[in-house]
Amino acid sequence: MDGIKYAVFTEKSIRLLGNNQYTSNVESGSTRTEIKHWVELFFGVKVIAMNSHRLPRKGRKRGPSMGHTMHYRRMIITLQPGYSIPPLIEKRT
Repeated sequence: MDGIKYAVFTEKSIRLLGNNQYTSNVESGSTRTEIKHWVELFFGVKVIAMNSHRLPRKGRKRGPSMGHTMHYRRMIITLQPGYSIPPLIEKRT
């Protein structure tokens, strides 16, 4: 479960819960098959579809130089009907 960073709780992700779709941020180097395997193994569910996209980087200023936040990917995981994932811990910012 090292590849999955945390669950995402936005208006869209909460709306997708009604369609049995779960949203989480994962490491950018993780592949779809790795994430699918981790979710199926850890939660004991059956994944039927996965969608992913990279979010834009955000700039951070540290003194006179400009830096960027870490890259990560957002995955939307669709489960078979009858399966569910317990609520994951939300990242506090």
